[in-house]
Amino acid sequence: MVSNIFLLYVVLLLCCYDYLFCSARDTLTHADPVIDEESGTLVSAGEKFELGFFTPTPIGKSNSGGGADSRYVGIWYYKVTPRTVVWVANRDEPLPANSTGVLTIEGGNLLVLDNVTGERYWSTDIGTSSSSNMTVQIMESGNLVLMDYDQMAANILWQSFQNPTDTFIPGMLMDKNLQLTSWRDKDDPRPGNFNFKLDQSKNQYIVMNKSLPYWKSGEPDNRFSPYEVPPKVTGLLSYFSNSSSTDTSRPSINFTIVRPLDYNYARLVIDFTGELQFSTWNENKKEWFPSWSEPKDNCSKFNLCGSFGSCNNNNRPWLCKCLPGFKPRSPDNWNSEDFSGGCDRESSISDNNSTFLSLKMMKVGEAESPFDVGSETECRKECLKNPQCQAYSYAVLAEDRAQRGTNTTTSTSSKCWTWLEDLKNLVEEYDSGHNITVRVASSDIESTVRGCQPCGTTMIPYPLSTGRDCGDPMYFRFICNTLTGQVSFVGLNDTFRVISIEPSMQKFVLKWLPAKKVDECDSRYRAKTLELNASFPFKISSWGCDADLGDYYVVELGWKLPPEPACNTSADCKGWPNSTCKPARDGMKRCLCNKSFQWNVTYFNCTQEGSLHEPSNSPSSSVLGEHSSRKVTFYLIIVAVLISMILLACVISIYIWRRKMTRKQDQISRAQFDSERRVKELIDTSEFNEEDEKGIDVPFFDLQSILEATDNFSDANKLGQGGYGPVYKGKFFGGQEIAVKRLSKVSGQGLQEFRNEVVLIAKLQHRNLVRLRGYCMKGEEKILLYEYMPNKSLDSFIFDHTQNVFLNWEMRFNIILGIARGLLYLHQDSRLRIIHRDLKTSNVLLDEEMNPKISDFGLARIVGGKETEANTNTVVGTYGYMSPEYALDGTFSVKSDVFSFGVVLLEIISGKKNAGFFQSKQTFSLLGYAWELWTGDKVLDLMDKNLEESCNRSEFVRCVNVGLLCVQEDPVDRPTMSNVITLLDSETAIPATPKQPAFFIRRGNSSTASSSTKPETVSEITALEGR
Repeated sequence: MVSNIFLLYVVLLLCCYDYLFCSARDTLTHADPVIDEESGTLVSAGEKFELGFFTPTPIGKSNSGGGADSRYVGIWYYKVTPRTVVWVANRDEPLPANSTGVLTIEGGNLLVLDNVTGERYWSTDIGTSSSSNMTVQIMESGNLVLMDYDQMAANILWQSFQNPTDTFIPGMLMDKNLQLTSWRDKDDPRPGNFNFKLDQSKNQYIVMNKSLPYWKSGEPDNRFSPYEVPPKVTGLLSYFSNSSSTDTSRPSINFTIVRPLDYNYARLVIDFTGELQFSTWNENKKEWFPSWSEPKDNCSKFNLCGSFGSCNNNNRPWLCKCLPGFKPRSPDNWNSEDFSGGCDRESSISDNNSTFLSLKMMKVGEAESPFDVGSETECRKECLKNPQCQAYSYAVLAEDRAQRGTNTTTSTSSKCWTWLEDLKNLVEEYDSGHNITVRVASSDIESTVRGCQPCGTTMIPYPLSTGRDCGDPMYFRFICNTLTGQVSFVGLNDTFRVISIEPSMQKFVLKWLPAKKVDECDSRYRAKTLELNASFPFKISSWGCDADLGDYYVVELGWKLPPEPACNTSADCKGWPNSTCKPARDGMKRCLCNKSFQWNVTYFNCTQEGSLHEPSNSPSSSVLGEHSSRKVTFYLIIVAVLISMILLACVISIYIWRRKMTRKQDQISRAQFDSERRVKELIDTSEFNEEDEKGIDVPFFDLQSILEATDNFSDANKLGQGGYGPVYKGKFFGGQEIAVKRLSKVSGQGLQEFRNEVVLIAKLQHRNLVRLRGYCMKGEEKILLYEYMPNKSLDSFIFDHTQNVFLNWEMRFNIILGIARGLLYLHQDSRLRIIHRDLKTSNVLLDEEMNPKISDFGLARIVGGKETEANTNTVVGTYGYMSPEYALDGTFSVKSDVFSFGVVLLEIISGKKNAGFFQSKQTFSLLGYAWELWTGDKVLDLMDKNLEESCNRSEFVRCVNVGLLCVQEDPVDRPTMSNVITLLDSETAIPATPKQPAFFIRRGNSSTASSSTKPETVSEITALEGR
């Protein structure tokens, strides 16, 4: 009996021991800190939240911030997979992967330290204290609290709920002092670009992108920008208080009261993309369920289209357009889809040049305070009185008024709102939108007497017609929805949404949602879907085959230029001066131009014959007299013949001048370099020695010593075959290894190029340029001796599938920087300003430590100290690396080398050659493919597959950006090499947006592509043709 009691005692003692020492704790003290991978974590009492050290990305993968495998202290949901972090302590300064971190109390603060060196990575920074009664506890709410216990109670010194990161959870309170800051990337907890906070002055929530508003919730009392946050989110942010609270720090927003219990496992996150996301945990599916997010689409972003620019998400991909009577403030930015600059008026408004444009279902920025009016006419007059008035809105509102007892009566009042500043944040077809009327210049929207009025934000240019009383009857295929302000096109079988009309191009774009997803490029489908009557004055110009537009399609149509306006009586022609209503050749009565006048299709008017504005392609010949037609044709023929003769004379003169200059240059060249003997004399005589060898230590090697070192140029010592001849490995006295380049007789590298290389490389000294060890010239033999590069050339690694696996991202990035520094030395830092002219991967050698060295200076040219470009009659270089101005015009400059560097950079990071590239059906070169991915926001698809594990993605995107900047068609747009190095080597430098690269030609459906059969090195190019 005693033994059984003793055994039970031992079991109970072990259980208690296990509980005391193995169960999770929720408190940290001076004597018991949290050490990474040693003392575990802190877990809240109800096991809802956990605090500890973590790494955002899996071990071995690169982190876009703080380096690979950086360690952070954070709080996350306990036993929720994948880990969902709600707070991070040391987000500004992560712990290195090879260190051991510790979370401890020291000097009155909670600190994150390196447990070995004591280096500080984060602190609460609340002052100093020597108290030993401080503790840190993680609460069941997820709040981390630093407390100091005295004899009376526990004083809270600091808490994480008042110092959040990117997540808001129940128990926190959003007031004017609190803001959430996004992560920098999905796996990078460092502070990002977006902040979420309460704008208490306007009683609304706002997301900022750095210093610019990115999204606004709207204001509770703003009729035109209503409040867009649902009650469940408002309840969470205000800590479940209602608007009757006397706490003025909280927003006075009415919402449905929601119990805190309804928010179990709920969170609001400001994502690294700027999206505000509210989600709850679904225990059955074990996943987070997103129930609300903003901005929900592009048009939800604040003022996406700028001042007087209207956004319509239903018109994708044409999201933004200027209101009628307005034009883009920056057309270049507008065409590149940067609409933030907004629009300006085409003409100024005045008392005599003002009319109003009616817009339906609009969201718009805040108006002035409303005032009572008797009618809309009175509201309009009030706007016209004020020269600053940009728009007005009129509405009749119902008001409930309490009477004696319990009865109420409903009355109405007429209100007028005006806008005295630029209209901003305009959104069309907004569900809770209102009608507004915008003031515009009459001259900007009344182009012709018969022109139709704008439909909402869409101009209806003549001759297009939305009714029988405007436009040309032949073009009456358009419908204006007066409720939504949207335009539709009526085909034979269906009606299509019009998303864009371009009057200057005589084109408009349609969009429709088919019943089922099919190939819109199938000609059979086209005929069935958009069938046009042969009599219609419209023609399909293109289909949206190349665009990834989701479940809808777009098609572009053009319209034929119109003949004279139709009429019934002469009164109908009053708006068309110098015309008379009479039958035309098509059988209809039209306003035909009077004698000595003809129909001008550009201005839709009758202009005098011989006028400078007379169009050459006018269709009015069908309705004008034969005499007038023959006279115009005769004048056109005379002008065309004269212009042709002048152009022919210019071409002949230029040809004769170029021929003379070429002959003169050839005579000079033959006089200077008539034979190899002459160059040998240049090297041996004082002319070479004094001018070019002065101060240069380049030894002359005799041919016999080279033959012995290379074993008579045996194949066993052959390192490779370059464009100008084979390269051998030679071992000289003392075991010194040297690379020997034996120039081929038919290589195309002549005596001048040989002399160039001897003199130039001898003068250059840089760690990223190959060193010339000597030269030899005897008879027909021309030999150059370089320092030996054991890893051969860069192309042998990049384009060899068995070798490129050895080049991880760090190596490739260092090679790119090395090449850039070598070029910068040539262009700027050396005693001579040198243009290489033949930079390519095969001309970049790698030493034993994989450091790059630029070689092959046979084509290099020296320009003056302040010169940056020159010209040549003979274009030499390598196909795929030459800049367009050099290949086509013979103009070379430092920007030509920049272009070649851009090609090399893109080849290094992609592992693909530019020439003969056929990755995409739409492009024929690596440059075109890179541009296609860049504009399609798929730039990571360019990455060499072997880099997926080691690649730093932010550096990769920066490299692609810099590469595309370097290969722009206009040399002026390309950066200098000093700018290139700054952009590559600095995280703070922001690269510009590149323009379309040179030689980027899309292949149409009917074109065919063939593999390039050109050799890599071309000694002389007389013509280049694009495929």
